[in-house]
Amino acid sequence: MSIKESELILNTDGSVYHLNLKPENIAQDIIFVGDQDRVEKVTKHFDSIEFKTQKREFKTITGFYKNKRITVISTGIGPDNIDIVLNELDALVNIDLETRTPKAKLTKLNIVRIGTSGALQSEIPINSFLISTHALDINGMLHSYQIDDISNPIIENAFVKHTNWSAKKPYPIIIENNKELELKFSSIKTYKGITATAGGFYGPQGRVLRLPVQDSELNTKINSFNYNGQKISNLEMETSAIYGLSKLLGHNAISMNAIIANRTNEVFSENPDKVIEDLILYTIDQNN
Repeated sequence: MSIKESELILNTDGSVYHLNLKPENIAQDIIFVGDQDRVEKVTKHFDSIEFKTQKREFKTITGFYKNKRITVISTGIGPDNIDIVLNELDALVNIDLETRTPKAKLTKLNIVRIGTSGALQSEIPINSFLISTHALDINGMLHSYQIDDISNPIIENAFVKHTNWSAKKPYPIIIENNKELELKFSSIKTYKGITATAGGFYGPQGRVLRLPVQDSELNTKINSFNYNGQKISNLEMETSAIYGLSKLLGHNAISMNAIIANRTNEVFSENPDKVIEDLILYTIDQNN
């Protein structure tokens, strides 16, 4: 049975609706960045550029770095945007867009996120690189899908008990990264930890301007969570959606974080642009 036009929306030129991409426009190795301006900060290092497009905040450039074909895409901010990007990328490689039917032979994409984040543990210094071994979803987007096969109830239940998690909020989900990619991108330069993914920047991450938050002690509880030596290292807005959807769709994913702040130590990098540039160079070199 073919997928209905209302479910898989295509533009008049046959490209997928939001990303404005056709299957031939993307590589199997993909780098996600949040900021559209960061796409060219990655691709300026490429040896050649093959393709460019942009629609809304979704900017894509495909090219070659040291003979490897790579696509760089800006996702924008938040798990809702990741839902769009990953589903449309999967459609490009695993659905025949002409017949609107899933392909018999599926393609695995290798997805690497290069993002900025604030550390929650005092021992993780600013200006460092951090690999997310797991993602802790505290935003709820993944509950729209059937997640039983990708979650970790033991750690999830321990986190709920430790934080006295409100029953009015979506139940937290723990998702593991792709271990082959973790090995590929690990070195003496990288720290590791569980990355918590919130659904917003202010209240969902415990920031108070004029609005009181539901649990004013939540960040302290998150910081102090420890399950068999595994701690929550940082807080951001995309990784759990990337890990969860990648697992469900059969793709490989890793999240690389440039630590530009430490919220426990209340410090911020004096040169965050350099940290991001250093992580970009580290990532594209390790990717070859």
